[in-house]
Amino acid sequence: MSTVTTPVRIRIEPERASESLRRIREEVVAANGEVALDLSLLARIDSSALREMELLARAAEEKNAKPAVHGANIEIYKVLKLARLSERFRFVD
Repeated sequence: MSTVTTPVRIRIEPERASESLRRIREEVVAANGEVALDLSLLARIDSSALREMELLARAAEEKNAKPAVHGANIEIYKVLKLARLSERFRFVD
């Protein structure tokens, strides 16, 4: 019998995006591999947060998971696309 896992949905605050992403990578993904990021409050993504997104994607891949991204604006999507990270996340909304 398979177990259905509901991803933990976490809203990323703009003023501490990279810190939040690092914590998510270390705690949530390490635990079960399932996470949903709510980026609706972010207008842009800086280089440190982008690096954390890359590390988060890598950690999730090690758990055979693909994090979901909710509420990403077109600018954030474009940055993730240019960084070749967009295919490592599921975009929802």
